Amino acid sequence: QVQIVESGGGLVQPGGSLTLSCVARGSIFTIYAMGWYRQAPGKQRELVASITNGGTTNYTTSVKGRFTISRDNSIDTVYLQMNSLKPEDTAVYYCNALLSTIVARQSDYWGQGTQVTVSS
Repeated sequence: QVQIVESGGGLVQPGGSLTLSCVARGSIFTIYAMGWYRQAPGKQRELVASITNGGTTNYTTSVKGRFTISRDNSIDTVYLQMNSLKPEDTAVYYCNALLSTIVARQSDYWGQGTQVTVSS
């Protein structure tokens, strides 16, 4: 069984910073990529940033230059450093991991989400 556990959300003023963390736990064989998605009220879930096990990163245009994704492969953890936050960054942020386990092939796993609210 695999668990994806996020932490670090909260309320921050515009221009502020937050760091989200996500750890994958369980009988994991290989993690191929991890990423962060977000979903604002009334909108579809969108990819924010992703990182492969080789370190290749990808960002949605609206967060480039403000957000940084990083990963510690030794502890199966991914981070999202968010700077210069804007009200439009307000959303539930979900962690995703593309991984295989000792009994299952490559599949997507999701966390339960953490709320990020940017407001004065």
